[in-house]
Amino acid sequence: MNSDAIIECVPNFSEGTDLSRVSRIVHAMQVPGVSLLDWSLDLAHNRSVVTIAGPAEAVLESAVRGAGKAAALVDLTRQRGVHPRIGAADVIPFIPVRGASLADCALLARQAGLNLWRRYSIPVYFYGACAARPDRVQLEDVRRGQFEGLRDAVRRETSRRPDIGGPDLHETAGASAVGARSFLIAYNVHLRQPDITAARAIARDIRASNGGLHGVKALGVLANDRAQVSMNITDHLATPMPKVYNRLKELAFRYGAELDDSELIGLIPEAAFEEGAEWISRIPDFDPALKVVERRLVNPLDWPVE
Repeated sequence: MNSDAIIECVPNFSEGTDLSRVSRIVHAMQVPGVSLLDWSLDLAHNRSVVTIAGPAEAVLESAVRGAGKAAALVDLTRQRGVHPRIGAADVIPFIPVRGASLADCALLARQAGLNLWRRYSIPVYFYGACAARPDRVQLEDVRRGQFEGLRDAVRRETSRRPDIGGPDLHETAGASAVGARSFLIAYNVHLRQPDITAARAIARDIRASNGGLHGVKALGVLANDRAQVSMNITDHLATPMPKVYNRLKELAFRYGAELDDSELIGLIPEAAFEEGAEWISRIPDFDPALKVVERRLVNPLDWPVE
């Protein structure tokens, strides 16, 4: 890894309704050298996503501190939301931006996982490029059963136990899935009709695991009483965003639905941005200076005051 390498980390926390609580988590992540690029609360999914970037060791420390603060503030035995989750700090992925490889990020993720267990007694599952087992490469396989199901499964099945720590999950903070991956685009599209059946059918047909588009993961959900196709695009180079949007339109027509506005959770890489693209025009108030990683690095956010 180059000495001036830039690593991105996008921790997802299982709290999206309490601004004060999320602010305290983000505040705890302030480490010299780390830039805060984005953070948002998603009330419908009861989830918050934070994007940071900077030198490897500083980003690692920032992510671990955020997970520790989340463990202290979020009680999964009380938390509810439509988004799958296994931990207070649910997912902690490391992404190479400049001067680093996926293998470098995998090593970083392994170290972060070790720190989480040693400091805060949070068990860890490794996924993506740092997965310790082939059946844990895919995040959805790690999160099968969510917190409640996994909490019971680790007591019955040795195959479900964490890679580090455990065997039981943390009583209130669960476990964290720590990974290394390339850029991922978290993209949600609403339907004009509150038709959850159509949203689920569209999600089923577009996701890669059902023979849909390569690198697309999708769920049909109800969010704020609106039918939504919630997607993660894990390979935007092989499956460009215009192709995803065109396929959504085709499937919506097939199932008697109509696409409405869209939303991005977090940021997108410069390579995915295309001025005037239809999929971008459907995102209200989209500003590339704020939503493109490389541009946001030039002008990061101020850290919240506790």
